[in-house]
Amino acid sequence: MDRPPGPSVRLKLTLSYAGFLLLAVSLVLAAVGVFLLREGWFQTNEQGAWRVTPGTSFVRGFAPLAAVVMACLLVFGLLGGWFLAGRMLAPLARITHATRTAATGSLSHRVRLPGRQDEFRELADAFDAMLARLEAHVAEQRRFAANASHELRTPLAISKSLLDVARTDPSHDTGEVLDRLQAVNARAIDLTEALLLLSRADRQSFAREPVDLSLVAEEAAETLLPLAEKHGVALVTDGEITPTVGSPALLLQLTSNLVHNAIVHNLPERGSVWVTTAVRPTTVLLTVENTGEPVPPQLVPTLTEPFRRGTERVHTDHAGVGLGLAIVRSITRAHGGTLTLTPRPAGGLRITVELPTAGARPSAA
Repeated sequence: MDRPPGPSVRLKLTLSYAGFLLLAVSLVLAAVGVFLLREGWFQTNEQGAWRVTPGTSFVRGFAPLAAVVMACLLVFGLLGGWFLAGRMLAPLARITHATRTAATGSLSHRVRLPGRQDEFRELADAFDAMLARLEAHVAEQRRFAANASHELRTPLAISKSLLDVARTDPSHDTGEVLDRLQAVNARAIDLTEALLLLSRADRQSFAREPVDLSLVAEEAAETLLPLAEKHGVALVTDGEITPTVGSPALLLQLTSNLVHNAIVHNLPERGSVWVTTAVRPTTVLLTVENTGEPVPPQLVPTLTEPFRRGTERVHTDHAGVGLGLAIVRSITRAHGGTLTLTPRPAGGLRITVELPTAGARPSAA
C-alpha cells in the first residue's frame, strides 16, 4: 500500500515525552505561583503592579527563573525522549528487518529477542512461531510436490515402456500388455483422485452438516468387510451415537482410509480390527485399532506424511498411493480435530480422531 511520508514513530514519541514534561513543569510552576500568592509573597504597589516581597517585581523575580527552568526541561525532554524512544523501538527495528527478510523468501531466520517478557518480545515470539510454521509448511509442500511428481511420473514411464514393447515386438501378447496398461492406468487414476481429495480437504472447500460418526464408521466397516474376510481379519465395530458437524463424504473417506489401513497392515492370519466411537463433553472420538507387527515409536510421526509407505505395502496387491493417512490428517484438520497415532505394545496401531461435537466451536486447524 502506498502511503504519504510522515513523521517517524521515534519523533512522535520524542515530542510526546517533551510535551508532557513541559506540561507537567508548567502545572508545577503554576501551582508554586498560586501558593506564593496565597502566602502573600506577591503584593501590589500603588500603581497596581505585582511585586515580590520585599521590593522585587514578579517579572524580574519569578518569571525569568521559571522560563529558564522550562527551557532546560524542554531541551532535556527532547534529548532524553529521543534517546529513550530509540532504545524502546530497537526491538521493533529487529522485527521489521526480519519481516523484510522473510518477504524475500528466506524463512530460516528468527528474531529471538532477549530479555524479559513484554509487548515487543511477545510480538517477536509470535513472529518466530509463525516463521517456524511457514518454514515447515513450505518444506512439506516442496516434499509433497517432489513426491507427487515422482509418483505421477512412474505410471507414465511404465505405460511408455509397455507401448514401446508393443510397438517393437508385434508378436508380444497384446492381451497381457493391455492388462498391465489397465492396471497402471487405474493406479494413476487412484493417485490423481487422492491428490484432488487431499487438495479439497486442505482448502476446506466443503459444506458442513450434522453427521453421526458412529453411522459413518458402520458404513465404512460394512463396505470393507469383504476385504477383511479376504485377509482373514476380524472386523468389530462398537460405540455410541457421536454427533459432529462436517462433510459426510470426507468423514466417510477418513474412516474408510483408517479401516482399510488397519486391515491391510495386520497379521498374516487371525488379525483383528476394532472400530469404536465415543462422546466426550465437547468432542467425539473415533478410534481404529488393529493387531499387527510392532511399530517403532520413531516411525509413528512419519506415517501421516504424504507418500510414506511401509516396506510391506509396496510388495502387496494393496500398495496404495501413499496418501491414506495424509488424507486422514488433512480431513481431521479441516474439521478442527486432532489425530493421534499410538503404537500398541502387542503390535499394530491405535489411531484416534477427535472432532468437535455438534454445537461446539471447531478449534483453529
